Amino acid sequence: MAINGAHGINGAAGTAPESNKTVDLDGGATAVDQAVVGGLKEEKHSSLVSTDTPKLFSLANQGVIVTGGARGLGLCIATSLLEASAAHVYCVDILPNPVEGEWKVAQDVASKFGGNIEYRQLDITDEEAVGRVFSDIYSSCQYSITGFFGAAGIQQMIPAIDYPLKDFRRVMEVNVTGTFITVQAAAREMKERNIPGSIVITASMSGSIANKGLTCLAYNTSKSALLQLCRSAAAEWGAYGIRVNTLSPGYIRTAMTDGLLAQRPDLEKEWLSGSMLHRLSTPDEFRGPVLFLLSKASSFVTGADLLVDGGHTAY
Repeated sequence: MAINGAHGINGAAGTAPESNKTVDLDGGATAVDQAVVGGLKEEKHSSLVSTDTPKLFSLANQGVIVTGGARGLGLCIATSLLEASAAHVYCVDILPNPVEGEWKVAQDVASKFGGNIEYRQLDITDEEAVGRVFSDIYSSCQYSITGFFGAAGIQQMIPAIDYPLKDFRRVMEVNVTGTFITVQAAAREMKERNIPGSIVITASMSGSIANKGLTCLAYNTSKSALLQLCRSAAAEWGAYGIRVNTLSPGYIRTAMTDGLLAQRPDLEKEWLSGSMLHRLSTPDEFRGPVLFLLSKASSFVTGADLLVDGGHTAY
């Protein structure tokens, strides 16, 4: 969107006064010193302009906390962050210990790339425990913990008309309240230490659609809530330099989904027909999107939802 350019706000062929210079808010033209557009003051390019592109995606000398980090998507992402030179990755989960085989891979990657990975058992719905653990992590880490990736969550398939209230509440408690408790704790630590951080919450394409063939009303409702939690938190915490975004995956092929499809083979045909790529995703396909959102490569992205669903919701 060019202001006072060839097609400016003064008309189809608007001409800027000689004292002004072209400012393209979409980035097509170069912003100039202190150009004022509608009361919005555009300063010089940020220091990111002088940063080599590969370094934009680097997490060197930075720490990251990952919830749901005992296995699956959370641990996969944690491992990939180490490959991006993250200095220290803290995985937290309600399980007593992480899955042994996956954790061994993560430790090997940490050793190879000179980083550290650490596991702590944590119930994300316990506000006091979350505050205590996050405070300890931030206080003891020798690096600035600039990133938070929330992957903790639960799913339950029960027909809505029969859904027990206690189960509905449990899904909300973990997926919504637990996520809020952890992102709030991370934001408080970042604000207190003046750390411009990035918070990424795992939502789902199921927060924007109703999944055909699945009875998961509580899960979908919780993921929709996370989309709004993200937007509202981003609006408040942007003043502290803290960005908040959501990642919305489509169907992921995991051990859990393989078990479900073994029981309901009809679902696989349904899921594949809904994908423009005619396949399900794998956990490693979310490494790039999450790294983008956690790194300086997405420095002007906040309050956004990144759909990574193989085109499912575009139909």
